[in-house]
Amino acid sequence: MTEVRRAGAVPASLWERDEEVATITRAVDTLCADRSSPGTLLEARGEAGVGKTALLAETRRIAEARGCTVWSARGGETLRSVPFNVVRQLLQPALVSMLPEEAREYLGDWYDIAGPALGIADPGERQADPRGVCDGLVAAVRRLARREWPLVLLIDDAHWADQETLRWLAALAERLDETSVLVVIARRPGDVSGDSARHLEAATAVGRPLAPLNALTPEATAGLTRATLGAHAEAAFCREVWAVTGGNPYETVELLAKVQDSELQPVEAEAAELRDLNRSARGGGLVARLEQLGVDSTRFAWAAAILGGGITVDMVARLATLDRADAARCAELLRGARILAVPDATAGQPSAGDLEFVHPLIAPPSTTPSPTRCARRCTA
Repeated sequence: MTEVRRAGAVPASLWERDEEVATITRAVDTLCADRSSPGTLLEARGEAGVGKTALLAETRRIAEARGCTVWSARGGETLRSVPFNVVRQLLQPALVSMLPEEAREYLGDWYDIAGPALGIADPGERQADPRGVCDGLVAAVRRLARREWPLVLLIDDAHWADQETLRWLAALAERLDETSVLVVIARRPGDVSGDSARHLEAATAVGRPLAPLNALTPEATAGLTRATLGAHAEAAFCREVWAVTGGNPYETVELLAKVQDSELQPVEAEAAELRDLNRSARGGGLVARLEQLGVDSTRFAWAAAILGGGITVDMVARLATLDRADAARCAELLRGARILAVPDATAGQPSAGDLEFVHPLIAPPSTTPSPTRCARRCTA
């Protein structure tokens, strides 16, 4: 069992993740040591809320501290049908920063093949061969890896990536021996099927899995509780925190934040209140929290959930038919309620006005009816 860390030693989201962080650090060091080193693919697999995204953020921190170039992308549950969505997120920013002539010269013969998939060139009259496009995207990464070395690619929620991206990822994994790049992906078990599942499994079969991301132990949960609420937190209260959350790191951190907000005392006599606090974070409790913020904020949250990634106040305002001032007010209310947040700087340089859900677990579920007017707009 991983040793429980002392209070304040690491971010709460990385408790009991020493082994995983050590593996990532070795992989980054290997990449940085030699331009001719073979590439590596690492996989962080675990259920929702166990800290996969936190490990990717830590990978970015470690890599950037060593002078690496880091590009990242994220799959989206509502965007799986958009071809090349995730690989575009990864590579397009670097390529669009070039002049068109420079990009054409840089990609050479692959420009007309891979360019349309990356959104930097118009598609030709004939439909491109999928295998040829895939080979072109792999070639683009190989050239970019030489240009941007040492290069680290991060893919979050890979189980929600589009099929075309996963086909490319599998092809890239097969050729990592000749491509000096570190690829780290985070995914849930399941949540993918058919050809997408086959491509994802082919990619991860070549890579190295990190240690299984399990829930926090009762001891770690107690340590995190005392680090957050104070050393005086009673053992019975700490045990109830673990019992309520099952040791899920995200739910534990959120529950402890709610304890702080409610000024609940961490004593055995008040431990029974924890279940109600935890219930308010998800499912029907989330809907109730949204309703308390008002109709406009609920519409804003639903529109943001439909957008999935790249959420901006202006985009949501148009989708939810809100004027700009009302949309900005709703964004502030949702941030105050810990439903939306400004993307962490460790995840890259967000554009002005960018927002994201604090965690995918609390994005309004698509199976719950959204406000009627917003739903009509989303369908349109």
